[in-house]
Amino acid sequence: MTRREILKAAGLMTTGLVAGVHPTITAFAAVPVFKSMRPKVHERKFSSESVEATIASVKRDIADEELGWIFENCYPNTLDTTVQFAEPGGKPDSFIITGDIEAMWLRDSTAQVWPYLPLAKDDKKLRALLAGVINRQTKCILIDPYANAFNRAATGSQWERDLTDMKKELHERKWEIDSLCYPIRLAHGYWKTTGDSSVFDARWQEAMFLVVKTFREQQRRKSRGPYRFQRVTPVSADTVPLGGYGNPTKPCGMIHSAFRPSDDACIFPYLVPSNAFAVHELRNLSEICSVELRDKDVARQCTELADEVNAALTSYALSSHPKYGPIWPYEVDGFGNALLMDDANVPSLLSLPYLGCCDVSDPTYKSTRAFVLSEHNPYFFSGAAAEGVGGPHVGLDMVWPLGITIRALTSSDEQEILHCLKMLKATHAGTGFMHEAFHKDDPKRFTRKWFAWANTLFGELIVKLHTEKPHLLNRDL
Repeated sequence: MTRREILKAAGLMTTGLVAGVHPTITAFAAVPVFKSMRPKVHERKFSSESVEATIASVKRDIADEELGWIFENCYPNTLDTTVQFAEPGGKPDSFIITGDIEAMWLRDSTAQVWPYLPLAKDDKKLRALLAGVINRQTKCILIDPYANAFNRAATGSQWERDLTDMKKELHERKWEIDSLCYPIRLAHGYWKTTGDSSVFDARWQEAMFLVVKTFREQQRRKSRGPYRFQRVTPVSADTVPLGGYGNPTKPCGMIHSAFRPSDDACIFPYLVPSNAFAVHELRNLSEICSVELRDKDVARQCTELADEVNAALTSYALSSHPKYGPIWPYEVDGFGNALLMDDANVPSLLSLPYLGCCDVSDPTYKSTRAFVLSEHNPYFFSGAAAEGVGGPHVGLDMVWPLGITIRALTSSDEQEILHCLKMLKATHAGTGFMHEAFHKDDPKRFTRKWFAWANTLFGELIVKLHTEKPHLLNRDL
C-alpha cells in the first residue's frame, strides 16, 4: 500500500495533502479532491444495478483520477437527474427531460439513453426504462410528427405563440428530420439488443406510418406541404424565411428540414447529414417491418424512400473543395448551391460513422473530416484551452464538448483520441460535468451547466474505450 493510499484510507487526504507530507505541517501543496457530484442515492430519479456495476468496473481501470471522477459523474447523469418513469396500466412510460429545460426532445431522449442500451438485455429494470422511452416517443409522434420537443402533459410553453400549428402538448414545434430518425434508431437498437418486439404495437406502427408520410410530404415533390414556422424574434436562426416555408429548393428526392439538430434554422433546407441519417434509419425501419412485423408493403415503402433520398444525396450532395477535394457539404438546395461547414450537434458530418451512415474509412468521409477539423470550417474554433467544432447556436469561439466527444468516437487514431480526452478533462471548469459549449480560451465561460446528453455521451466514449482500447485509460493524461 502506497503512502498516499494509507493517508487516504486514514481520512488524511480530505484537506488535499500531497502524499509524503505530514498532516501537521502547514506548508503543503494542494491537490484536487474529487468528491462525487451525483445526487444522493435517495434523490436519484432512476437506478440500475448494471449501470452502477459498469461505473465501478470502468472507474477502477481509469488511471487518471480526475478523468475517472468525471466519468462517474457523467455516465449516470441521465438516470440520476432526468428520468420521470411510470407504468400507467402496466405499460412503461419514460419522460426524459434534457436537463435544465423541463421538456423532452425526441433527439435528446434517444441520445441520452443510448449508452445504456448494451446493458439492457440482462437488466429488466433498464429494459423497462428504454421501452418506456419508445412508448413515450410513439405518443409524441402521434401528437405531432413535426414537433421536436414535448411537454409531459398539455401545459403549454413559452413558445405557444409561434406562428405554426401549436398544441398545448408541445414545448416547441421546430421541424427537424433527425427528430423522426432518432426514435427509429432507439427502437431498432432496442429490438436488436433485447429481442423484445412488444414495443412494436399498433400505436407504434401508426407512428411509423406517420414518419414515412411526413418524410414524403417534406420531399415537396408537388407542394410545400402542411408545415410552416415563424417566430417573432430578433434571432434570425429562430425563425424560417419566406412565410415560414424556408428558402427555395429544387425538388430532387431529398427531404426538407426547417431546422438543424441545434434547433437553428437551415439556410439551405436540404440538410445533408440529416438526410443521410434518414436513409440509414429508413432501412432499419424496413428491417423491423419485414423481419418482425411481416409487413412487406411498408418495408418496401421504407426501402423505396431510402433509395430515393440516397440517390439524391449522391447526385446533389457532393462538393469540390480546393484543398480537400470531394467533400460532403452541410446543406444544399438542389440548384447547385452548397454550405460548406459543420455543426457540433448530431447528426453532423463528423458523426456519420457514429450513426452508422458510413464507414470511417470512406474516402469522402475522410476528406470531409479533414475539412471539418480545420480552419476551413467556419465553425471550428481553436484557442488556448481547446479546439473543436462549435456552431452558430451559441455564437463564435464556443467549442462544444459534443463535437470533441464525437471526434474521439469516430477516430481510430490513438493520439487523436488521447488529445480529445485531455481537452475534455481540461475544460469541465471544475464542475465534473460536460457543458453545452465553452469559450475556446476560457472553459469557465460555458453554457448550460446541466446538459445530460453531453454528459452521457462522454460516458459512452469512456465505456467504449474501456472495451476496445483499455490501455488508453490506464495512464495519466
